[in-house]
Amino acid sequence: MTAPIVFSMLLRLLLKLAITALALLAIAKFVPGITVSGWYPAIIAALILSIVNVTLKPVLAILTLPLTLMTLGLFSFVLNAGLFWFVGSFVDGFDVAGFVPALVGAFLLSLASWFVHKLL
Repeated sequence: MTAPIVFSMLLRLLLKLAITALALLAIAKFVPGITVSGWYPAIIAALILSIVNVTLKPVLAILTLPLTLMTLGLFSFVLNAGLFWFVGSFVDGFDVAGFVPALVGAFLLSLASWFVHKLL
C-alpha cells in the first residue's frame, strides 16, 4: 500500500471514531439513563465499542445463533444492548443505568453508524 492510501484509511477511521463519539454525546443528551461526562470519555467509549464490536461480538453472535434464529433476528438487539451496557460498566465517564437505556442507546448508535457508513 502506498502512503496516501494508508493516510486516507487512517483519516477515515479517525473520522468515524469522532462521529461515533459525537453520536454518543448526542444519545446521552436524549436518552435518560445514559451519561457521558465529556469528549474524552466519549472518544474512549467509542474506541472500546469499536474494539468490542470487532472482536467479541462475532464470537457472541455465533454462540447465540440458535437464539437469534428462534427470535427471527431480534436477539441481535439484545446482544448489542448487552455489549453497550458492558462497555458502560468499565469506561469512566460513560455510564449506562440499565438494560432499557442500553437497548435504546445501542439502537440509536447503530442507526448513527449505519448513516455514517452510508455517508463515507
